[in-house]
Amino acid sequence: MTTTLKVLGQVAPAATTLTTLYTVPAATSAVCSTLIATNRATTATTIRVAVRVAGAAISDKAYIIYDLNVPGSNGHVSTIGISLATTDVVSVYSASGNVSFNLFGEEIT
Repeated sequence: MTTTLKVLGQVAPAATTLTTLYTVPAATSAVCSTLIATNRATTATTIRVAVRVAGAAISDKAYIIYDLNVPGSNGHVSTIGISLATTDVVSVYSASGNVSFNLFGEEIT
């Protein structure tokens, strides 16, 4: 088994659009260590983060963060160990479209 530390995903989604941040590749598992959501606007906005097992359609049970307030010109850091299997998907959303999401962790092959 090989472990690679890396940036798993970076995205700045359009407003009110659930967007894929990271999909675990074939024959790979992953551990997500830190998720950073940075609000680039001066006004507050809200964010959502979901983990969709095996790429399933979005559902209420998939959300790990829902409508969390992020102040203007500020960010939110989540340092958690999310274990993901092949084809699991991390999806993100912002109400304003002014948020950059970065996901850091490791892939195990």
